[in-house]
Amino acid sequence: MASVATAEVCDANSHLIQSGELRALQPIFQIYGRRQVFSGPVVTVKVFEDNVLIRDFLEEKGNGRVLVVDGGGSLRCAILGGNPVQQAQNNGWSGIVVNGCVRDVDEINGCDIGVRALAAHPMKANKKGLGEKHIPVTIAGTRICDGEWLYADTDGILISRSEPSV
Repeated sequence: MASVATAEVCDANSHLIQSGELRALQPIFQIYGRRQVFSGPVVTVKVFEDNVLIRDFLEEKGNGRVLVVDGGGSLRCAILGGNPVQQAQNNGWSGIVVNGCVRDVDEINGCDIGVRALAAHPMKANKKGLGEKHIPVTIAGTRICDGEWLYADTDGILISRSEPSV
């Protein structure tokens, strides 16, 4: 469903918006990577200024999934860089949404994967391995759970409990 515009999904599913089954993230993310339109089932991870768990996920086969990273909105360092994004592309991830910063932007922009993040930052993250996997996270005003569906395009990002129709 990656070719369907988020605006069309919203227009066709007002009942799902009213019930909360379809939610739009606040428009706070910058677009990185060559794939501006992406979608897939969500996998969540929560970290703070640490990227070990993110790297662990992206080393796995993605199978078209989207990694949603709650980085606490930190603007003090990057928790995602070019090497893990390259690995995510090679392992079949559809996209990565980061409530935090990225670095190696030119490298990320060369990858055929969708990446959304708050900003770019040159400083690297800690490597302590702290955080939680597969838990509900709240980013950009929206609660997101493992197994929900994410749709992203240049208009924004939608989260749905199920695959919405158009």
